[in-house]
This record gives sequence, C-alpha cells and structure tokens, in this order.
Amino acid sequence: MDRATFFSPQAGRNIDAPLKMRARFGIGDVVRHRMFDFRGVVFDIDPVFANSEEWYESIPAEVRPHREQPFYHLLAENGDNSYVAYVSQQNLLSDGDGGPVDHPSLAELFEDFKNGRYRLRRSMTH
Repeated sequence: MDRATFFSPQAGRNIDAPLKMRARFGIGDVVRHRMFDFRGVVFDIDPVFANSEEWYESIPAEVRPHREQPFYHLLAENGDNSYVAYVSQQNLLSDGDGGPVDHPSLAELFEDFKNGRYRLRRSMTH
C-alpha cells in the first residue's frame, strides 16, 4: 500500500498514513458519538490517528480505537458544554437529522445549517 507522511501539530511529529483512506464523513457534517452523549460538526479530518501518544494512552485499552482509520476534529456539544473533540471514525454516527449544533465557534467556520449539514464559509476554502 502506498503511504505518505504529513506533520501533525497535535502530535508534534510526522505521521505515516496510507495514500488512500476513505473518510465516511466530510467537513460540515453533523455527527453523534456512538458511546458518549455528545454531537458535533466536523471541521477537520486526519486520515489516521495524529494526536499525541499521551492522548491515545489516556483512552482505556478496552475501548481504545485502532489508529489506522480517519479521526475527526469536531466542534462538539453535550447538555452542559461546548468544546473541541477528536474522535475515531468507528465511534461516530451521522446525526444531520438531529438539527443544528449550538457551538460558539460555528459562525467562524461555517455558514447556516441547511439540509442536515453546515457549509464551510467561502473565506475558509482554498
């Protein structure tokens, strides 16, 4: 399998990843965590795990996701807080039918919620 390397600021190192990795969700999609009660909007995608080893090791071994899958950066919310989450693909479900997400940073990156997802602001695209 062909591989490429990219630098991860979160990990502080280069990450080796397959050239072809299929992400189930895209930027602006609303998702829900499979096990924990929170949902969020995808604002970035890593093709494989690209966070720190400390972060990875802090996940209990019995629920720790495998590294060779997409990981998503989310503007997340639960009943009490808004925050940024980093979640493996295996732990996410689509939740566009659940309505908009209430996160204070949404307006910086996205336009209005429409048809179950958010559209990236034109100023944020290349």
